[in-house]
Amino acid sequence: MELIVLWDIDHTLIENAGVSKEIYAAAFTALAGRVPAEPARTEGRTDRLIMRDMFQRNGLAEPDWASVEKALADAGEARLHTLSLRGTVLPGVREVLKEASVRSSWVSSVLTGNIADNARVKVAAFGLDSLLDLAVGAYGADALQRPDLVAVARERAERLRGAPDGVPVVLVGDTPRDVEAALATGSEIIAVASGVHSTQELADAGARTVLPDLMDTSRVLGILDALSAR
Repeated sequence: MELIVLWDIDHTLIENAGVSKEIYAAAFTALAGRVPAEPARTEGRTDRLIMRDMFQRNGLAEPDWASVEKALADAGEARLHTLSLRGTVLPGVREVLKEASVRSSWVSSVLTGNIADNARVKVAAFGLDSLLDLAVGAYGADALQRPDLVAVARERAERLRGAPDGVPVVLVGDTPRDVEAALATGSEIIAVASGVHSTQELADAGARTVLPDLMDTSRVLGILDALSAR
């Protein structure tokens, strides 16, 4: 095992076309009995933090997490078809995931703020689920803060796939929080300006490798190959 690659989902692999915020609003409404006053604030936060923030901003006590997670999962499942119609796979993603999936010495999975059920909905809506080792991913129910998800994914890769201790981990994501998670855990980062943050913003956050998108499959794989050879 030479490399663990962990892909963010929203705005890195897919464009969700607003469906994510509809999921949060629907989950909030199911639990609170009324619509939220404002949309969810996301930008790389975990689902635990996103929903906590929604309840706090609406002046309500946060329900127990099991209830919140079920409401999120129900809202996500109900919108799988809508996501497949309105959303898109971002350019180059399918090609690079196909190439990463056949590297026998790599684990290619996800590190996302979404709960596991909704992460699966989002990649399955576009047929990407078969290209990712989702069992070893880290998800928004696993920790409050994004950096803590790295250890979760590493432990799962070691336990389920035999990844050796100290194997390099690379995060691929579109927000400063992805960069922060990598820097805080000694992981590598490929920052991708396919979301709302510019290449300059991602570089300012500390990313040494910043790409405009994932369209250049050879370039992305070349970067990953170089990291796996360290």
